[in-house]
Amino acid sequence: MFVEQGHDELTVTFYPPLHLQRRAWVLDVLRRERVHMVLDVGCGEGELISCLCNPAPWLPPPSLTVPDSLSTSGIPGDILSLPLTDINLHPAKVVGLDISAADLKYAVESTAPESSSGEDCWTGTLRWEPLEVKIWEGDLQSINPEFVNVECIVSTEVIEHLPEGVLQNFAPIMLGVYHPRLLLITSPSYTFNARFTRPNAPKEARNGYPDPTGRTTRIFRHHDHKFEWTVQEFTEWCNQIADEWGYEAQIGGVGKARENDEWGRDDELGWASQVAAFRRREGDVYEDKRNKAVERMSNPEARTELKLLATHHHHAHEKAGQPALLDEIRRLLASEVKQSMHPSFRLGELWYKASIAKACGGWLEVLLAVIRQEPALHLRRMDSSTVLDWQIELEDWSPPGVPFWGQETQYEGQDGSSISSDEQGGEAAVPGDAAGLGEAQPFGNDPWNNLLSHEAEVGNNAWVLAEVDEQCGWQDVVSSWGGQVVQG
Repeated sequence: MFVEQGHDELTVTFYPPLHLQRRAWVLDVLRRERVHMVLDVGCGEGELISCLCNPAPWLPPPSLTVPDSLSTSGIPGDILSLPLTDINLHPAKVVGLDISAADLKYAVESTAPESSSGEDCWTGTLRWEPLEVKIWEGDLQSINPEFVNVECIVSTEVIEHLPEGVLQNFAPIMLGVYHPRLLLITSPSYTFNARFTRPNAPKEARNGYPDPTGRTTRIFRHHDHKFEWTVQEFTEWCNQIADEWGYEAQIGGVGKARENDEWGRDDELGWASQVAAFRRREGDVYEDKRNKAVERMSNPEARTELKLLATHHHHAHEKAGQPALLDEIRRLLASEVKQSMHPSFRLGELWYKASIAKACGGWLEVLLAVIRQEPALHLRRMDSSTVLDWQIELEDWSPPGVPFWGQETQYEGQDGSSISSDEQGGEAAVPGDAAGLGEAQPFGNDPWNNLLSHEAEVGNNAWVLAEVDEQCGWQDVVSSWGGQVVQG
């Protein structure tokens, strides 16, 4: 194909890569909506569902209605009710569905548990909550009763691959039969495709794939795409199915080119991927509307059954929800802090010590309670930081000495023999220690000595917390689409 000079395709790249931006949008909505059950329709090799299998680093806050016990009676009520900004997902069930057996082989492997104990033997990662994973093979038109009333269905970059007859059944099955609380979909924007060429460039300048259906003269991004919709076409379709099935559609996009467009078309052409979040409208009117529409569908039960390929059970650690006595945690914390080489450190440095997290039963609030009750510790929240970035400052801190420098040093004599520092006639100098080697010195004023003997006085500590971030609502999710990429 001859392409006139000066009409080559423009370089268009994305950072992070476009597929990661789509995944980040999905994960962001799942977090903000506190979704616990996800069905990924068109899961492929399991990129999304394998992410959802990663355990949260701590449990949600313990319920205020749980009766006091020997383990939790010392936790102040304001700690338990502290609305910590939890950016973690806590899924209880993750389900994948795809038609490709070859892709699902990888999905089965990538979602399998590493250990049955709730602790990864290779990374030491702890799992505090159980998780069930199911992988199904089959056509999305096949009705599965297990999917009915699932909390959230995700289907990214799927609808554009569907033949016309299958696409017509997508909404009736997803929104009608299964009627999830949320449906999240993405699809490429044909409007954005103009960004790949100069204005008024001939069609021959666009590398890609002609519409395989012959319905249009458009050039698509992928050989298997049956369509690529403009922003207007996608918006009209989303609003139509939302109205038909009793949902509210909120539409946005992700993906802007890293390169500046010298013709200034970025705002006009919009996002590379279009995204839509459908929220179920509640009430008898909408429920009746969905039920009547499902009845109009022709023989949904007569479709091919899905095949269950795998069921994985990720078990929680045995210490989950079973914290030790606060005095025991206090002694363990004292042992860790006494070894600190700095007067301050991040809260995360403590939490990611498995011994500390296990002693707290997976509840970050338990660790905060212990820190709060220690006069020797000051916990300060840093601006624009997550809870694990909060700083712990040690009162009256002094270096704990240099334990490894206290060992006898060996030198080579003139005759090649090995002699010690004492045999050289003196002690080897240590940086910052004019007195030379010797036993490691204890704290000059050790605030933890009383703690170790259970005589620490509770109170008068500096518990400095800024106002906790207000939880974002659904509208905040919509306004941030494409504006901020959250790592998944």
